Amino acid sequence: MRIGVVGLGDMGSGLAKNLIEDGFEVYGFDLSDARMVRFQEMGGQPVTSPAAVGENADAVFVMVMNGDQAKTVILGDGLASTLQPGGIVLLTATVKASEARDIGAGLEGTGIDLIDSPVSGGFPGAQSGTLTMMAAGPDAAMERCKPVMEAVSKVIHRVGDEAGMGQTVKACLQSLIGSIFSATFEASALAAKAGVKGETLYKVFSTSGAGCGITNTALENIIDRKFEGTGSHINTMYKDLTIAMDMARELGVPLFTAGTAMQLFQAGKTKHPEGDNWVVTRVVEDIIGAELKR
Repeated sequence: MRIGVVGLGDMGSGLAKNLIEDGFEVYGFDLSDARMVRFQEMGGQPVTSPAAVGENADAVFVMVMNGDQAKTVILGDGLASTLQPGGIVLLTATVKASEARDIGAGLEGTGIDLIDSPVSGGFPGAQSGTLTMMAAGPDAAMERCKPVMEAVSKVIHRVGDEAGMGQTVKACLQSLIGSIFSATFEASALAAKAGVKGETLYKVFSTSGAGCGITNTALENIIDRKFEGTGSHINTMYKDLTIAMDMARELGVPLFTAGTAMQLFQAGKTKHPEGDNWVVTRVVEDIIGAELKR
């Protein structure tokens, strides 16, 4: 299969890298010229538009920032205009479930299948090919794309058949991840004010029941004061939390902890718009006048 990737940022570049390393012929597009150059340097075939990706590919990963971008890339003059019947769109971007359903409806009658498969694992998972995929789509498309999906992931969960189910599961997951992040930020500030060394806190947290990839990564970046350039920009988690909160509002489900997490991320995004997730800690540190360092 010839594979396409639309969106070659922190996540999409990882998809492309692992697909190329697995021997696939990969065509890609991004609005950033610098990203296109890096994609070509890793062995990819840059083209001039999403439609041009569709002309050259049998299956295309869409890894853009939001639902509006996904619709523009896939529908109308995008991939839907050039992918051949039997082609497959893998929506790996995180968008609203309703937006995934809209895209699925927009592809009806085209002969193009949609696999709604947002991912988890962040920048490290994308670059190392160890993402977790939450996939929903037709049996035949899922089977055909299995080798392609395995090239970029460690675990593939089949979470449903219909567009929107992947995004629904991802929203639930992000409500939890955002809450764990925020609790880690607050615990870090508490330790800083109490005079605990960052290295001590990291050793205890990482070997306790609270230790996990999310907590450990956040705490390590905090104590090393790495708040930018780690591949986890604050805009992404903030967007994901708003998706979770919107879904909760539609369903009438109170999310007290995730709601607080979203407000902390809002504060971090407002004060440090170029920062990564961990920069939220600095908001609390500024209030208490203490910083957690290794």
